[in-house]
Amino acid sequence: MARIAQPPDKAAVFSRKPEAVLAAMDQYGTVDAKGLYLHWHDLRRRLPASVDKEASWVAIKMARQSLLKPVSLSAADGRPFQFCTPDAMAGTLHAIDRLCAPSLREGGFDLSSHGQREQYLVETLMMEEAISSAQLEGAATTRQVARDMLIRERSPRTEDERMVFNNYLLMKEAKRARDEPLDLALMFRFHELATHGTVQAGVVPGEPRQNDDVVVDRDGDVAHQPPPAYQLPARLKAVCRFANEQHDGREGRAFIHPAVKAIILHFMVGYEHPFVDGNGRTARALFYWYMLKTGYWPFEYISISALLKDAPIQYGEAYLFTETDDNDLTYFVVYQLRVIQRAMDAFLEYVRTRRREYLELMDWLADMGIGRRLNHRQGMLLRQALKNPGVGYTAKEVKNLFDVSENTARADLRVLEELEVLVPHKVGKTVEFLARADAAERLKRGLKASRRRR
Repeated sequence: MARIAQPPDKAAVFSRKPEAVLAAMDQYGTVDAKGLYLHWHDLRRRLPASVDKEASWVAIKMARQSLLKPVSLSAADGRPFQFCTPDAMAGTLHAIDRLCAPSLREGGFDLSSHGQREQYLVETLMMEEAISSAQLEGAATTRQVARDMLIRERSPRTEDERMVFNNYLLMKEAKRARDEPLDLALMFRFHELATHGTVQAGVVPGEPRQNDDVVVDRDGDVAHQPPPAYQLPARLKAVCRFANEQHDGREGRAFIHPAVKAIILHFMVGYEHPFVDGNGRTARALFYWYMLKTGYWPFEYISISALLKDAPIQYGEAYLFTETDDNDLTYFVVYQLRVIQRAMDAFLEYVRTRRREYLELMDWLADMGIGRRLNHRQGMLLRQALKNPGVGYTAKEVKNLFDVSENTARADLRVLEELEVLVPHKVGKTVEFLARADAAERLKRGLKASRRRR
């Protein structure tokens, strides 16, 4: 993996060839012809050999300088972080706003309705995010095994499964705490959940690092040296203040789009690296916490770690591009927004699939004559039970599968018991509902008898 190329010094280049820089200013702006916000590391390889690359870079930097806005957070050297909003970035932010609009209508359904969200989305993607986030950090477990563990509430058997389980609790806590302000206690609570029960040496769940032995490496080289441990309390409090400040553009306040602010919070935890381990998981939890806090409800169903996991090199480079080019957060924000755009596209496709499955399920139940007797969860369980005789279901599994209370899950199972599709069977202290081998025949007889009684 190649090292990040350090950008040339602007002042030195301009002093040596001012005319070349001025000529380049007529050709180059903040982005290239494809709208890409390129770092010198990539730009130098894309420019034609006949072009003065250093002069072109300085011209681009001068165009960006007038657009960059500082934020109330600084790097270890005291210089503020800053960002701008190129058109491609603004387009994705508009798409995020449309996704979360009061009335999102995609293909004839309205996801602003809580009832329709229950019908079409059924389960949140918190499980997906928990699994992918753990895999991004190196957990070696399959999605199926991890999902089965979470649904059944089975105790983790390995360190990798423990990471997935912790991430699931972390995502739930981020959702629960969305109305709380950010303080060190909440940040440390996120970390405690992320690392609970870990056996990794030196990791104390919920406690910041006490030394400067932690570095972020890249191919054996130190890519990032976090700020010293003694500065962490003050620096993390500054991150909390930034999170709690209003950035609505009113009464002289700066405007920062909530999605950009959530991404900056994500970046800052990675930059500060306040913990021996678990920084990435804590950072992503803060991103979700802020998105849900500011009303962007679809992000309960959108997983970004699955896409970050597919391109870990670019994820790391986005951090380094910012740090090596005047603390310009735009690189990291643009990269994260590209990931979010792909995740939103996947979300909408997921919704379309769920809606199609829901309508097919409702037609199937109507054909059987029980469309009005069962809700969508019970209908899905019925279809699964008929296809999988002998399979058992517990209230805990149904609760986790559909993100409902255990009482609601138990009531759903009892409905199918009354239809003679499931039969209760006690395993220790747990009641398991088994799908009957002759469930289809019993259901038909029961429905015929019910129609005759009418």
